[in-house]
Amino acid sequence: MTSKRLTAVVLAASLAAAGCGGSAGDDDKTFRIWHYESPDSAMAIAWNKAVDQLKQRHPDLNVVVEEKGFEQIRKTASMVLGSNEAPDVLEYNKGNASTGLLAKQGLLVDLTDEVKAKGWDAKVGAVDTAARYDESGVMGGDKWYGVPNYAEYVLVYYNKDMFDQQGLQPPTTLDQLTAAMDKFKSAGITPLATGGGEYPAHQVLYQLALTEADRDWVDRYQRYTGDVDFHDEAWTKGATTFADWVAKGYVDKDDAGLKAEDMGLSFMQGKQPVMITGSWWFGRVKATIKDFQWGTTAWPGKMTSGGSGNLWVVPKGSEKQDIAKEFIDITLSQEIQDVLRDSGGVALAASDGQAADPQTQRLNEDFAAVAAADGFGFYPDWPAPGFYDVHVSAVQKLMTGGATPDQALDELVGPYRENLADIGK
Repeated sequence: MTSKRLTAVVLAASLAAAGCGGSAGDDDKTFRIWHYESPDSAMAIAWNKAVDQLKQRHPDLNVVVEEKGFEQIRKTASMVLGSNEAPDVLEYNKGNASTGLLAKQGLLVDLTDEVKAKGWDAKVGAVDTAARYDESGVMGGDKWYGVPNYAEYVLVYYNKDMFDQQGLQPPTTLDQLTAAMDKFKSAGITPLATGGGEYPAHQVLYQLALTEADRDWVDRYQRYTGDVDFHDEAWTKGATTFADWVAKGYVDKDDAGLKAEDMGLSFMQGKQPVMITGSWWFGRVKATIKDFQWGTTAWPGKMTSGGSGNLWVVPKGSEKQDIAKEFIDITLSQEIQDVLRDSGGVALAASDGQAADPQTQRLNEDFAAVAAADGFGFYPDWPAPGFYDVHVSAVQKLMTGGATPDQALDELVGPYRENLADIGK
């Protein structure tokens, strides 16, 4: 097969996997938006309001919102955005491995001038690191290749009824969390809902590593500002503690193949009392759980995964870049930001009033506390392209007994150093 033919076949497969169709892209009156939030999430609720406003401003425009899957877009973005099937604006993951890679490949519009002109930088504030990239695709640079309109962070969800049955209070320290999980396990309950087949399990390991981390540690790992030792105190704490949780039955080793959706359903159905995951689940949890009391508490450590939410990015191939920028501006308006906050999201530019729901207000207050303490550790898979799959594989082996903590950490070293060499760091 010739090189051109092979490229065409790969592209066709990527477009099919992404669910692309040609008709909408051929219509000069059609504006296409891609995102991967569930319909009952705070983000989707707010963005639907933003779409309504865009339609009112442009009554002759056919605004098409296409809901994709996170994995679907993650695996196909480079191919799709380099084709004529790219949307006009889309939600995309942040970090060197995602937006940074697309920016380095020349697939995204540089939004820096618009950011300054519209004052978006002031609205995004302290969580702007993952929106800015340098020429190597490393975050924290001078050019804005994406714009967030919400924030997110990893926290602890707990089933209050199940905690009350065991005489437990919400954990505020790692020792309290461990003791609570031990008590549940003694009662015959596997406490922690997670999934090794996607992001949940390796984020938990990283959370445990962050209990021994500081800003310098995070920046060395995420932004290549210094040497990284994958067997230092923090990484060793993360891997050995997670392996210990599996050995003690706090985490079911059979969860190694489960997806994020499986984790969420298990918690929302009241099967497991603890879920350590992101604020992006909050709106859905709030809308779904009706038959028991639940709550959230901040991750009991000095730092937590998080920062800005996913980014609005504009493909260079879009012929409606001005409308894309207008849509981004609408999503950052106070009206839409208030909808996002009141629907269970972490807003960046909401009004000064409090959310009517106490749980939602707590979610936003806990975020503000982490931001004030400069406590965001970003996410474990951000540093290098393909690192997400490396983390998933390593932690799956740790869960099933196929690797020791040291061996699991060893799997991270090679791909990380290869990327360092690729970008000349």
